Amino acid sequence: MGDSEFYRYVMQPELYSALAAEKVIREAALRSGVSQGVMQACWDAAGSVIKAWATEGHSVALPGLGTMRFGLSAKAVEDVNDVKTGLIKTRRIVFTPSTDLKQELKDTAVIITCYDRNGVEVKRVTSTDPGTVEEPDDTDPNGTGGSSTGGNTSGSNTGGGSNTGGNTSGDNTGGDSTGGDDYHDPDGGTNSDE
Repeated sequence: MGDSEFYRYVMQPELYSALAAEKVIREAALRSGVSQGVMQACWDAAGSVIKAWATEGHSVALPGLGTMRFGLSAKAVEDVNDVKTGLIKTRRIVFTPSTDLKQELKDTAVIITCYDRNGVEVKRVTSTDPGTVEEPDDTDPNGTGGSSTGGNTSGSNTGGGSNTGGNTSGDNTGGDSTGGDDYHDPDGGTNSDE
């Protein structure tokens, strides 16, 4: 390793495998007392309705979870005459968690396990942070830009690290990882989802 290279520990959530829709439907049918066929029909219908209404511009409630809507990531311009569709960088899905879901996340202890670059566990601690939950619609109060909420990046973590707690990671051979994207607030600032 050279004089200017060093490793850092980066926190990210340790995710389990993605659950198949069939398993979710089977469990929901069991908990609700309806047949899997009925639950599958409801699941498919709800998905179609959510997709249709969200693409029409509505914010759609997801029971017990929050709301979902579509937004844009676009460049901000000072002159209204410069507004054009070419300013759109990306389209995005914005999920706003319910108060109950945010409270559940806030109250959940996070166990942090640190591994060295060889995969050997070197430390384990339980979180004592206040459990602050990021608000997906946070905006820069001054409208001056800066980092925005909602961006996810991923990559290799050659420095090893703990696998709990954030949503950004990167190739961290000697550097911090960052993520995010800027998007335009129709009222003139950046970093809003509308």
